[in-house]
Amino acid sequence: MTACRLEIISVSGGYGAAKIVHDVSFVAEPSSISVLIGGNGAGKTTIMRIVTGLLPPEAGDIRLDGESIRGMRSSERVERGLVLVPEGRLVFPQMSVQENLRLGAYARRARAASRVTMDRVFAMFPRLAERRRQLAGTLSGGEQQMLAIGRGLMALPRVMLLDEPTLGLAPLAASHVFDTVTHLKSEGLTILMAEQDVARSLAMADRAYVVEHGRIVLSGDGASLANDPRVREAYIGYA
Repeated sequence: MTACRLEIISVSGGYGAAKIVHDVSFVAEPSSISVLIGGNGAGKTTIMRIVTGLLPPEAGDIRLDGESIRGMRSSERVERGLVLVPEGRLVFPQMSVQENLRLGAYARRARAASRVTMDRVFAMFPRLAERRRQLAGTLSGGEQQMLAIGRGLMALPRVMLLDEPTLGLAPLAASHVFDTVTHLKSEGLTILMAEQDVARSLAMADRAYVVEHGRIVLSGDGASLANDPRVREAYIGYA
C-alpha cells in the first residue's frame, strides 16, 4: 500500500450551533502513528468525523498528499484511501463475518482486489477466518474490533483513522489491537488514532496531540509527551 500525508489545517466545526472543535491543526506523516489523546468530550471524535467528511468543517482545510478534500463526500474520501474504523465497532450483527468484510470493499478501487484483501485480513486475524460464517453479533468484543479493523482494511486504505479502538475491551484484546496498529504501520499505512489508553498510545506514537475543549493544547513525539509532567498528572495518573 502507498501511504500518504494527512494535514488538518485550522479546522473548526461541530454540531449545528454547538461548536466543538476550534482552530485545530496537525499532521499525520506517511507510514506513521499519530495519536489524539484527551478525556471524554474533549473533541477527538468530532475531529475524526470532520476529517472523514461525516461532519462539514465551518473553517479550515483537510489535505491528502497536499490536495484539499474539504469539499468531498465521505465516499469520495474512501475512494482516495481515507478510511475510518468508528468508535463502538458498529459491525452488522445479523450478517456473517465474511459478509461484513465484503461490505468494506464497496469502494471502486477496492472491489477488484476484494478476494485477495480478504485473504490478507484472514491471515492477519486467524480468529476471523475460523468464524467467517458466524454472525458478527455473536463475536466477543475483541473479535468484533478485529472485524471492524478488517472491514476497514478491505477498502485498501492509505490513511486509517481508528476512533477509540480499545474502548470496552479486555486487556488481552486491547493488547492485540495495539499490536495490530504497530503491524499496520510497519506495512506502510498512515495511522491516526484517538485513544483513551494514554500510556500505551504514547509508547507507540510517532506524534501525539493532546486535545482539551476542542483545541490542541500540547503536541510532540510520543516519548516527550509521556515524560511531560502535565500529561502524566492529567492522563496517566502520576506526575
